[in-house]
Amino acid sequence: MCVAVWVYSLYPLYQTFMHVKLKMAGQPARSRRLETQPQEQLRARWTTSLTKILAELMVEQVHKGNKHNNLFNKKAWKYICDGFYNKTGLKWDKEQLKNRYSVLRRQYTIVKSILDESDFSWDEATGSITANDEIWAEYIKKHPDAETVKTSGCPIFKELCTIFSEPATNGKHEHLAAPEGGHISGILCPEPLNTHQEESSSESQEDEEDANDPQTVQPSAICNRKRGRRGIDDAIAEAMFEMASASKMRAAAIEQHIARYSMADCIKDLDLMQGVDQQLYFAALDLFNRPIAREIFLSLKKDKRLTWLRGKCAVASNHIG
Repeated sequence: MCVAVWVYSLYPLYQTFMHVKLKMAGQPARSRRLETQPQEQLRARWTTSLTKILAELMVEQVHKGNKHNNLFNKKAWKYICDGFYNKTGLKWDKEQLKNRYSVLRRQYTIVKSILDESDFSWDEATGSITANDEIWAEYIKKHPDAETVKTSGCPIFKELCTIFSEPATNGKHEHLAAPEGGHISGILCPEPLNTHQEESSSESQEDEEDANDPQTVQPSAICNRKRGRRGIDDAIAEAMFEMASASKMRAAAIEQHIARYSMADCIKDLDLMQGVDQQLYFAALDLFNRPIAREIFLSLKKDKRLTWLRGKCAVASNHIG
């Protein structure tokens, strides 16, 4: 029953995703453009090494001063795209690299929030984030997105600090280097822009890039077309992200519910009850195989449990007979 409730709770998110997908079907200009692209451009398959190359190219542009108002200008993106092609041989377009940039920004926000907690530390040598299992479990219950970071760590966190720190620092916070033990804990670099501001900035990123670049003036029609395409991509990404988050939160809630009304707790209380003969005892164990029966039993006042058990087990016995 819990699984059915969980699946049903995801249905509105599924509807959102399908609605956005149908909107994409109504974008013939984008479909024609995709049909003319080489096969390897249709889908970017990111690996750890490719992500690191992209991050290093972005760090270079930050240090060169080509990032303003938390946005890379057109000159920076041209250098990043060309540099990525030269280093990897993959001619992915700017939109694909920007999509990865958005993913990295989200990853930075998640990791930064984790490391703001004093119980966590980042090992620069391995890229792993360390804490004991109990602390991880408690944190992931409240922040399901952190589960992937627990297993994969964040080898490029130092680069992300440079890329996504406040504009005033221009990425200059070399104090991130680890102490002798190789571990860093607590606040590691300047605070990022808050999530709402970053998302708003992302929606108008390309327009602001053009405004910051005096050499380029884009016609309004092209800007509107790009904005619409980016809006659809962002909506799909957001819908998928919400579905994944809801799934993890629902799974955590189910586990917590099961743990609250466990078989072990029922047996423990049953052993303490007076007036339970052997036949009723084993009939109760069969009854406790049903989660709803365990919940009712543990929720009842202790003076009412025996009466309830006798009634339920008698009904079950008559049913079998």
